[in-house]
Amino acid sequence: MNRAKTLHISGTGSGVGKSVIVSALCRIFLQDGYKVCPFKAQNMSLNSFVTKDGGEIGRAQAFQAEACGIEPAVDMNPILIKPTGDKHAQVIVHGKPVANMSALAYVRNKKRLSKSALESFDRLKDKYELMVLEGAGSPAEINLKSHDIVNLKMARYAAAPVILVGDIDKGGVFAWLVGTLELLEKEERKQIKAFIINKFRGDVKLLKSGIDFLEKRTGIKVLGVIPYFHPSGRNGIKISEEDSVSLGNFDANVTNGRRKLNIDVIYLPHISNFTDFDALEKEPDVRLRYIKDLDSLDKPDVIIIPGTKNTAGDLRYLKESGFAKKMQVIMEDNRSAVLIGICGGFQMLGTKIRDPYKAESRQGDVDGLGILKMETVFGKDKVLSQVKAVEARSGLVVSGYEIHHGKPRNIKKYAPAFNIIEREGERVRRAEGVVALNGRIYGTYIHGIFDADIFRRKFLNRIRSKKGWGALSRTTIFSPDRELNKLAGLVRKNIDMKYLYKIVESGA
Repeated sequence: MNRAKTLHISGTGSGVGKSVIVSALCRIFLQDGYKVCPFKAQNMSLNSFVTKDGGEIGRAQAFQAEACGIEPAVDMNPILIKPTGDKHAQVIVHGKPVANMSALAYVRNKKRLSKSALESFDRLKDKYELMVLEGAGSPAEINLKSHDIVNLKMARYAAAPVILVGDIDKGGVFAWLVGTLELLEKEERKQIKAFIINKFRGDVKLLKSGIDFLEKRTGIKVLGVIPYFHPSGRNGIKISEEDSVSLGNFDANVTNGRRKLNIDVIYLPHISNFTDFDALEKEPDVRLRYIKDLDSLDKPDVIIIPGTKNTAGDLRYLKESGFAKKMQVIMEDNRSAVLIGICGGFQMLGTKIRDPYKAESRQGDVDGLGILKMETVFGKDKVLSQVKAVEARSGLVVSGYEIHHGKPRNIKKYAPAFNIIEREGERVRRAEGVVALNGRIYGTYIHGIFDADIFRRKFLNRIRSKKGWGALSRTTIFSPDRELNKLAGLVRKNIDMKYLYKIVESGA
């Protein structure tokens, strides 16, 4: 097979929509008959996914692989950085954690790590006809350019023409695009073949003068203007965001005068794997919110403590912010309220978290919330596996994945939440998680349980029953594939497809 054609999607900054544009283009190229795959050399994200062979990659690259109709693989995101604080992060290479590093230590190791990224790219280029690469942040970040392994240096290695994406919803998009070019060297500017203006609200005719100016000033064509789309509503498109920086919608579903279940997800400082709740957000009887301040936690039917990359630090946040006390009051006052802990959130529910190897933080032992009489002990090795399980109460099947260092102790006094029946493709039988307080407290390590349509509806109907509401017989069918086709249709309609293919065919 010939070397794959390549295309690189760069951006004027973080959160401008690079990951979503890559997902859309991957699906478009698949629809047009290409054998296509995504690639991001280095990703900094707390939203991760476990591949079939037990490797950890960015959730965005797993979703992009789904857009390509292929199985996610560690080579699609060879380096994943998971921040544990402002200056430290866990570094994952080819799917496995290699070290916890400071920012300076990571930079010192970048030359060695870049070889891992290039090895992955070289393996993929011989398997596919087209590769869509994604950059990180901005290619014009002066302090990072000398050791760049994901932006223009990667594009040059891959012989990939670059499309630069700017977010007009934030304001100042023309200054962003022109300013980015001004900060690039002459040879770097030659790599930029087109612009995409993303997240536009209104009539595109109003942009004509700005686009004319931009094209005349830079000599670079605007490939298209992508309309802003909402994640919810009848015509919405629900696409997983790359990281919590994109969780700007803290009131995901408005009530519109209808009775809805209030599901409040505590927005932890190091929240991870928030895609666990995408399917819940789509349900017509759910008002899902990410709660950042204490006063917003008001009359919830369900409180969820999500996953986190810094369990000890976020546990301290719950206590010091008053969330821990308020959750306890809510659970005492509202006898139908349900509290769920997922992964790190599950660990917080116990009496103690022990981290003898400093796998996640430097704090060692910390006291938990004490809601469950159990302890969590962190081991040296990280559990990374795809699993299939049945809910112990209903026998309904769920699928998901585990990403954690901690293991529970003293949980046999509680009923299990699930029974794992398959791990990494092999049949097993193991109790998992906890159900307590007559079904009002759940704890589990399995990410993605709410993606199972039948289980999700059963779970919501139980809460409706406690409130004296009738059960809903139908559930929303949560179909990422359908959302991807909607996204691809939106992007295809709003970009110059002939010019896009001209860029791809001509190369860098």
